[in-house]
Amino acid sequence: MAREKKIYTLAEGLTTAQSFAVLGSEEKFKRHKHAWQVWRTLKEFGCKVYPVAAGIKRLDGFKFYAGLKELEGKVDVVVPCLLPPDAPTLVEDAMAAGAKYIWFQEQTWAPEFEDKCQEAGIIPVQGCVLKHKIYRKPWGFLHPCYWHGLHASKAVSRRF
Repeated sequence: MAREKKIYTLAEGLTTAQSFAVLGSEEKFKRHKHAWQVWRTLKEFGCKVYPVAAGIKRLDGFKFYAGLKELEGKVDVVVPCLLPPDAPTLVEDAMAAGAKYIWFQEQTWAPEFEDKCQEAGIIPVQGCVLKHKIYRKPWGFLHPCYWHGLHASKAVSRRF
């Protein structure tokens, strides 16, 4: 008898039932920076997550994709962890992949994305994925995402 998967609500209508593509640079994944943390956190929530970074074939035993176009029809949400100048074709690539949402992380949002998203029919969501994580006490108080997401909805981490 299979156990029923629990679905949690995240930011602005996003849920853990959707599939995600985390877009980052090679450095942000290999050095365990924000893109790596977002990818691991979404995996812990039980989401289907595709890591996307040019220059990486495999990391930690997981397959990486070179671009969003390789994920056509597989993703609902694109999570960019790149600064706006590093992702000039973000909206066009997300549209080509069939994504319905782009979840902009802190410092990845730029005003020009608003118009591009409206033209493409993609819903922009702003906020950090890490706000929805439950941090262990007492050390969780030291993490800045604990305080930024104090009143945000939380998703329970699972082992993968």
